[in-house]
Amino acid sequence: MTAKRAVDVAGGLALLALLSPLIALVALSVALGTSSPRGALRRRPVAGRGGRVFTMLTFRTRSPLATLPLLLHVVRGEMSLVGPCPLAPGHRESTGDGRRRLTVRPGMTGLWQISGRSELPWEERELLDLHYVDHHWLGMDLVILARTLPAVRRRRNAPPTARVA
Repeated sequence: MTAKRAVDVAGGLALLALLSPLIALVALSVALGTSSPRGALRRRPVAGRGGRVFTMLTFRTRSPLATLPLLLHVVRGEMSLVGPCPLAPGHRESTGDGRRRLTVRPGMTGLWQISGRSELPWEERELLDLHYVDHHWLGMDLVILARTLPAVRRRRNAPPTARVA
């Protein structure tokens, strides 16, 4: 097991244990607040490492809490805590030169998350993802993890006109 994978497993399990009451509350809240017969979880196919497709689970909410189920994918080895943004199979950013992104696991967070998230143009996010793929190391992952929560807080506290859906 590599050091990156060890951090993913240990971090994913610790976060799941720590956040399990919150995960249960979000699931209940979303389930009670939705009229959808599909339940609290949204399922979508994404391309993982090596292009292997798996069904990614997120909560049906637009808040940062929607991503909590991704911790299950981290522990299972389908995702990493840090990596390129997960994309649908065959997405234009994972073809051609962008196919390099499939050499690593997609991440719950990454350079794209701490650099502006949805406010970034597609091209810039793609460059950040490819930079991560080409230059990642455990130290970079730890810095990205440390900067993720402040980045999410800044976005949540931004004035409504500064947010992009």
